[in-house]
Amino acid sequence: MLEQIMNSSNFNYLGRGLAAANLRQEVISNNIANVNTPNFKKSDVIFEDLLAKEISAGDENELPLVRTHDRHLPIGHPGGAQAQIQEDDTTTMRVDNNNVDIDIEMATLAKNQLYYNAMTTSLGGYITKLRNVITSGQS
Repeated sequence: MLEQIMNSSNFNYLGRGLAAANLRQEVISNNIANVNTPNFKKSDVIFEDLLAKEISAGDENELPLVRTHDRHLPIGHPGGAQAQIQEDDTTTMRVDNNNVDIDIEMATLAKNQLYYNAMTTSLGGYITKLRNVITSGQS
């Protein structure tokens, strides 16, 4: 039972979202730290688009896959979409070939903080609901 709860899609998506936000925080911090480094190219984290593709992968024209026995291998990709770091070497902001815009990075940092807070709030609410269901009716 506990394994089913921990492997639920909500818990899985929220956990991967938190990991992506954490990685994005590290990447943004690295970009900011290298704002004055010549020839430095900023990096971004891609996750939400990969997750959207994973979720919408079930095309209505495809036959649905079904596990007919508990011992069968799980369906789908193990772990699903994971956050990936992507370097942006297509642009240059200054003469020294650095492409970090501090204003954009600071705005992205604030946006990521809001995203992380929303994910932790959602995950906390999900865990609270599970705890309430488990302990309901007990004194």
